[in-house]
Amino acid sequence: MTTAVAPYPINAPLIQAVVIAYANRQMIADAIMPRVPVGKAEFKYLVQNVAEQFTVPDTMVGRKSAPNQVESSGTMQTASVVDYGLDEVVPVEDVRNAPEGVDPMATAAEFVMKLVTLGREVRVANAVFNPANHVNKVTLSGTSQWSDYTNSDPISAILTALDSPIMRPNVMTIGRAAWTKLILHPRVIDYVNGKGGTSGGVTRQQLANALELEEILVGEAFVNTARRGQAMSLQRTWGKHAAFTYREVPSETSRSTTWGFTAQQGERISNTTFDEDNGGLEGGYKVRAGERVKELVTAPDLSYFFQNVIA
Repeated sequence: MTTAVAPYPINAPLIQAVVIAYANRQMIADAIMPRVPVGKAEFKYLVQNVAEQFTVPDTMVGRKSAPNQVESSGTMQTASVVDYGLDEVVPVEDVRNAPEGVDPMATAAEFVMKLVTLGREVRVANAVFNPANHVNKVTLSGTSQWSDYTNSDPISAILTALDSPIMRPNVMTIGRAAWTKLILHPRVIDYVNGKGGTSGGVTRQQLANALELEEILVGEAFVNTARRGQAMSLQRTWGKHAAFTYREVPSETSRSTTWGFTAQQGERISNTTFDEDNGGLEGGYKVRAGERVKELVTAPDLSYFFQNVIA
């Protein structure tokens, strides 16, 4: 049995470089649940006892005595990364007829990675905006929703909420539709500008500074929720909610307390092979891209979730 030989050389390093370098600036998943490298598919992580971090023992030491001993404890959890990836077949004919300077296989790798990245954005959005992942939370309705400019007071609601967790959240995550309503709210403009004005709006950095946050993340992505073959139905990936979380980027060698993170094994995966059975009469090139990751919520008490902030 003979092995099919590709009619054109496969530039594997180029495909790998495209996949690793790909970044969609509209995606915020990596910012809200930062990536942490793990050495194996199955890994362990420590969920610390938060109370111990704030319990002060007797620190006085006698002239000839030893200091009191303390020990940090926690629960060691086991998890495994999950493989996420897609293939696209590029016919040999497409490669032959490609315009000068265009690499159909590199284009396919970028397209496949875009969809894998969007899939991650959807998973993270579902995690961040899932009430079950937050101990501190409230559902707004009617006049308390931030789209009610006459009766609601989002600034008071947010500042009060930020004082609820034992560690003050430092990142705000909000969907674009809710963000637009929030920055045009008269009470928000008045609080940030301090001029009593009710026109115009505020920027992310202005509001972040006013609320003493490190960053405000606004979810921009859309996803088609229609089944294949049906008419497109675009929906916002990030809904009409807002979450305030404590973010500290952990590592394999340091202990960190953070609302959530993403374990990642290795670099992004890329592979290109010749497939004589797909891609038309002459076969084609199967371009594969993906990654091995696992999103984890590790401290649901270090956040505050507002559900349905706008009507």
